[in-house]
Amino acid sequence: MTPLHPVAGPNRELREALPAVLPALRARARRLARSAADAEDLVQDTALRALRFEARYQPGTNPRAFLQQVEERLFFSECRRRSRERRAHERAALERSLVAEPRQSEFLTPRVVAALAALPAPSRRVLLEVDVQGQSYRDAAVALGVPTGTVMSRLHRARRALARALADGERRPRAA
Repeated sequence: MTPLHPVAGPNRELREALPAVLPALRARARRLARSAADAEDLVQDTALRALRFEARYQPGTNPRAFLQQVEERLFFSECRRRSRERRAHERAALERSLVAEPRQSEFLTPRVVAALAALPAPSRRVLLEVDVQGQSYRDAAVALGVPTGTVMSRLHRARRALARALADGERRPRAA
C-alpha cells in the first residue's frame, strides 16, 4: 500500500501505524465477514472511517486497538442494517401476498374467512373495503365514515393481525 500523506501534529501516529495494522485488520475482517469481498470492503471502510475521525484517536494509545474497535463497530452496524432490510423485505412480501390478487376465489379460503371473522368489526370492515373490494383509502374512508389516516392505521393493524392468525393457525387475531 502506498504511504498516506504525511501529517504534522498529534494524528501522525495513527496515519503512520495504519499500513502496518492493515494485515491484522484484513485477517480479522475475513473471520468476521466470512467473505473475501465483504472483508475487503470492511477494511476499506475501517481505514476511511478511522481517518475521517482521526481527531478522536488519543496519541500514545494503541493504534491497532483503535482501528480494530472501528472495524468491529462498522461490522456490527452493517449486520444490523442487513437484518433491518431483511425484515422489511419479509414484511413487504407478506403485505403483497395478502393483497396481490384479492379478487381471486382462492384468496378467500375457508381458513382466511375464519380468520377474517375473528377480527374485530372495524378491522374486518376496513380489510374487506380495501383488500377484498379493492377500494382506495379515500373511498374506504368515506364508506366507513372515518378519516383516511384511520383507514390506513386500521388496515395496517388488521393485516398484521390477519397474517399472525394465518401463520399461527389457532391463535385468535388481535387488532383495533
